Amino acid sequence: MSFQEKRNIVNIFSSILISGIYWWYVFQTHHGENMSTDELLKFWSTSLLILIPVTIVAHIVIHIVFSITNTIATKEKEPVKDERDKLIELKSERISQYIFVLGFVLSMVALAMDKSVNVMFIVIICSGIVSDVFGKLSQLYFYRKGI
Repeated sequence: MSFQEKRNIVNIFSSILISGIYWWYVFQTHHGENMSTDELLKFWSTSLLILIPVTIVAHIVIHIVFSITNTIATKEKEPVKDERDKLIELKSERISQYIFVLGFVLSMVALAMDKSVNVMFIVIICSGIVSDVFGKLSQLYFYRKGI
């Protein structure tokens, strides 16, 4: 298995794990069943604004730990990205963006159908997580299959 394939597998599991732990923590510590719309918007915006740096820092730490352990285990350095790697990243990023846009449109449809603000934000968050996972899965597929 190549370094890129291993890195994508680690990224998939870390994305799911980080998101799952963060949202479990948020929903365990905050019980707001009878909140007004203003309070819901403040809750969701605060939760998302905290999630962004938490995810970035966690991914950086996980990537560093993965690179170190992979270098120790295989005695190989991280390969330099070439045009093939960049093309694979661009293709998978396009797939990821399509999935997120679809989720965003679905969240707007939910609002248009008189669903709660909670439904809108949950759909947006889930589409973000799913788009990230499918982006990494498509990278894994392109590395295995070739372009």
